[in-house]
Amino acid sequence: MRHPSLPMSLLALLFITDNLAAAYARPSWLEWTKQRYGWVVGQLSSPSRFQAISKRQLNTNPNGSTFLWLQQDEYSGQTFFDRWDFYDQSDPTNGHVTFLNKSAAFSNGLAYVDPNGTVIMKGDDTTTLAQGVYRNSVRISSQAVYNTGLFILDLNRAPWGCGMLGVWPAFWTVGANWPNLGEIDIIEGVHDNEHNQVTWHTRDGCNLTTPTNYYTGSIVSPNAQNQSDCNALLNNNAGCAITEWSRASYGPYFDAQGGGVFAMKWDENGIAVWSFYRAAVPQDITDGIPDTANWGSPVAELWPQGCDPLQYFANHSIVFDITFCGDWAGNSYATSGCPGTCDERLMDPANFVNASFSINSLKVYRKQPFSGQTSAGTSLSMIPIQIMILLLAAVLNVLIL
Repeated sequence: MRHPSLPMSLLALLFITDNLAAAYARPSWLEWTKQRYGWVVGQLSSPSRFQAISKRQLNTNPNGSTFLWLQQDEYSGQTFFDRWDFYDQSDPTNGHVTFLNKSAAFSNGLAYVDPNGTVIMKGDDTTTLAQGVYRNSVRISSQAVYNTGLFILDLNRAPWGCGMLGVWPAFWTVGANWPNLGEIDIIEGVHDNEHNQVTWHTRDGCNLTTPTNYYTGSIVSPNAQNQSDCNALLNNNAGCAITEWSRASYGPYFDAQGGGVFAMKWDENGIAVWSFYRAAVPQDITDGIPDTANWGSPVAELWPQGCDPLQYFANHSIVFDITFCGDWAGNSYATSGCPGTCDERLMDPANFVNASFSINSLKVYRKQPFSGQTSAGTSLSMIPIQIMILLLAAVLNVLIL
């Protein structure tokens, strides 16, 4: 349901009022607003709404400036697929996969939203294939393009395992004209991996120089050498990668404990990724008022000293995909401990019963800076009316759109 935007006269009234509470309490203003915007006022006047707003505190940058993460987009429920494009061309990573268009993906049951509002994307797990025939799957890209933000994915499960042999799922962001505008892999793994891998792919000049004590993962080090050059044209497009320490970040352990949340922060201070299994999801994420300062060390972080996050990453779409075999999964298959060959296992649909994403929501927050310096613990009661209006506008944006 769509509701009319508030008139400029009402916003102007709020700006010239000494404080928001006094403006809201005026009977004449309240009655007039209720008559024309009763639904919105009803939502805003509920104690839970004001409690959620009052919990919000200013975040602080390393230089002392302050900001808030304000929700920009939410992808969830029955409207999840409305703002995505289905990719139906050949796999650029040389996977043995046929990506279906939107109509075919829905009609074949590879993309849908269940009655509970859970979003499902999966590979075909019902068709027996002749050897050499590719298996159907899904790859989608957001129509929205982002430059920085906080991306929070809540999911119940992600594809994994040797039982699916050669499955290669990913949740990532990428710019056009790859690799010039960069790529950020937030969730990625193959075969029986038990640890998620975070990777950055860029043009020449970007390096992972973050001191290792600032994140909890481990730099991927083939041949006992740290892979810190993010140049996608080197090392067979390996990029610079960090493997998470937790076995609950990917595979059967992640699914067994109910999934969890992955978050990627991309701003002028760098790019960082966190993951939380279900029981450890921070309350501020649940409340919709994320504050990365409360989350502890990230599992992976790319500092601007070695790679300017605004220069090497730009105009990113969000991507989900499930491919099979391909440049990583196929090439690593022989050493994965999985039986047979990737192509042989691709034939049997029973190997793909777990090749699916189950998603509750994906929320994207934008960074709203504020002028002046404020201590990290400043609460809303101390914030000027202009900032309060921005918070009110953010709530109205969620309610009206």
